[in-house]
Amino acid sequence: MIQEQLVIINKLGLHARAAAKFVGVASSFASSIRIGNQNKMVDGKSIMAVMMLAASKGTTLDIEVEGDDADQAYSAIAELVSNRFDENE
Repeated sequence: MIQEQLVIINKLGLHARAAAKFVGVASSFASSIRIGNQNKMVDGKSIMAVMMLAASKGTTLDIEVEGDDADQAYSAIAELVSNRFDENE
């Protein structure tokens, strides 16, 4: 299992479009993906759950990835976040 932290760095945070991109990437992998914080972890493949985190810019989120393709899944998610969800700011 991979357990890491990611910081949301895009201007608008994990809003609807960014959440949809996150879920799209997460859903393309077989691994179980959970995201959140110590108070609340949610299914990273559920758009409603991810949006309910209401993660604004600067929020640190815990991510847990478990499965056969966990390394690839985490790398793809980390790249998406570091690329600011491909948004022009």
